[in-house]
Amino acid sequence: MSVPDVSTHMCFGCSPANPIGFKLNFTMQDGICRTTFTASKEYQGWNGFMHGGLIATLLDETMAQWLWLKDIGVMTAEMTTRYSLAVPVETPLTIESEKTGGRGRLHIMEGKLLLPDGRIAVRATGKFLQLKPDSNLLDGIL
Repeated sequence: MSVPDVSTHMCFGCSPANPIGFKLNFTMQDGICRTTFTASKEYQGWNGFMHGGLIATLLDETMAQWLWLKDIGVMTAEMTTRYSLAVPVETPLTIESEKTGGRGRLHIMEGKLLLPDGRIAVRATGKFLQLKPDSNLLDGIL
């Protein structure tokens, strides 16, 4: 399975074609996948702070992209998110992920969201199931 063409799909996390998406760009260096994001006021939960579900989306996307960048097509099977610090809007954030384990088609990932001062505001762990080669996405995970 090859990585989808980002210019034609509508992924909320990474597609530049999605008008309401995050439009994230990713890099891989020394086994760490990274992206940056600055949430505008439209992404608030509590006034002044980013919505927790959107934070989880950033972490999910960054963990999955680690695998997609290695041409491993996956879908999220399970994710646990631990929020330690509030994440302010209009603040540059760094999101990182790395692979920590797995077996067969199951890949175990960890992600973290860092504030500009380097403090980790949110951590996540995820289990990602590799799609079967040459299969329909809806049929390919089983």
